[in-house]
Amino acid sequence: MKHVLKMGDLSKDEIIGILDLADELKKKNKDGVEFKPLKDKTLGMIFQKSSTRTRVSFEVGMYQLGGYPLFLSSADLQIGRGEPVEDTARVLSRYLDGIMIRTFAQQEVEDLAKYGSIPIINGLTDYAHPC
Repeated sequence: MKHVLKMGDLSKDEIIGILDLADELKKKNKDGVEFKPLKDKTLGMIFQKSSTRTRVSFEVGMYQLGGYPLFLSSADLQIGRGEPVEDTARVLSRYLDGIMIRTFAQQEVEDLAKYGSIPIINGLTDYAHPC
């Protein structure tokens, strides 16, 4: 399982591979080639900070790749207020195939990755913005 928590987590070759894959997928989409590697997969998108580009890009990307994006605002979750991050990570890991989180503290992202059993993507923290 590979998390994307900060740029330092990725090697130069992995970054180049991600960018090459993005080019390939954009071309397939433009050419009308159906490619659904995330069919029947669900991505929970936790937003404790609002965003236009991050939300739209992740939602559209999931739909184009055959998956289902699930928007979760801070008002929808008890994470950090009444429910420890550890519990949130474990519970969401039972229902989702991955989590993208846009939050304040880098430690929250690190804890989701530590206690969850699914890939975690950092959509933005006060420390890092690998997307």
